[in-house]
Amino acid sequence: MRRFDLTPPSAEQRTALEAGLSADERRVLLQHGTEAPFCGVFLDNKREGTYCCRLCGLPLFRSSAKFDSGTGWPSFFAPYEEAHIGRVRDTSHGMIRVEEVCARCGSHLGHIFPDGPPPTHERHCLNSVSLSFVDAATPLPDPLQRGGVEAGTA
Repeated sequence: MRRFDLTPPSAEQRTALEAGLSADERRVLLQHGTEAPFCGVFLDNKREGTYCCRLCGLPLFRSSAKFDSGTGWPSFFAPYEEAHIGRVRDTSHGMIRVEEVCARCGSHLGHIFPDGPPPTHERHCLNSVSLSFVDAATPLPDPLQRGGVEAGTA
């Protein structure tokens, strides 16, 4: 597996990427919002492939790490690579949680909870609008034009 460039997008790249977002995607990715449960397009997705950051295209999760948590949001027990996600202490809404962000662009993805299945016992609870999906054997997105695009893997 190749290494991905985790350098944040330049201001010009970020502006161009953000221009392509819908209102819901902007609210979740940029303003730390949450989509309603049981409505996300990837909740029941059973295809093999890779889930990527909707804004910058960084691969975040493999379909083989997805599980049905019953919570109403797509859930995963392990990231594509630990370095691809950031963990931020979140004390909003009177709770202490771990917010999950894209390590490259800082976009809000969801939250991490300690009630997932083995081997990690983590539940990465994500908003579908914060993700894009690439079927297995299809090249991963490269919106930042950094080259070396790899095929999606399960």
